[in-house]
Amino acid sequence: MNKLSRPIILHGEKVSLLPLEKSHFENLIALAKEKSIWQHYTIDGSDPEVLGQSLNSSLTDTLQYPFVIMLRETGTVIGSTRFLDIQPDHNKLEIGWTWLHPDYWHTKINTECKLMLLTFCFEELMVSRVQLKTDENNIRSRKAILKIGAQFEGLLRNDMIRHNGTKRNSAYFSIIDTEWHEVKEKLIALLS
Repeated sequence: MNKLSRPIILHGEKVSLLPLEKSHFENLIALAKEKSIWQHYTIDGSDPEVLGQSLNSSLTDTLQYPFVIMLRETGTVIGSTRFLDIQPDHNKLEIGWTWLHPDYWHTKINTECKLMLLTFCFEELMVSRVQLKTDENNIRSRKAILKIGAQFEGLLRNDMIRHNGTKRNSAYFSIIDTEWHEVKEKLIALLS
């Protein structure tokens, strides 16, 4: 997993994933003001100070690798995603903290991002497992994760505290290396 120590730039048909830099913060903070984005998150990213702190910590946390999601045609930043819980000793990581401005919900952009990220994970990093998780109440996210071919593994009860102080159960999913080729075909079909 030493390939995470160099800048990772991934290009798809519609979007590119670029390493998060402080120069992106202003655009992300402006995009994130839409409260509906943060309904199921542990932070209220619509608060510029809270999101700024989260973005800053993602840049210094060695267990994370954050990206911005940028439209290729215009260079417009429309959201963010990241690798997190990076565990080289166990050959696994998580893809998460993915958010898009609502103008890009119900498009193929998230699917394209997942194809790029998963291809990098399984074909460059040669991981054994990629984990994804979401709030058990985030039905839209759970459906999207299942649609790309991840396997539901179960719920971790009282796993986190939401930004409003309520307890959150997290739904855990995974894709393992032996499933990757089938998942990749499914993602390509979803994008065609």
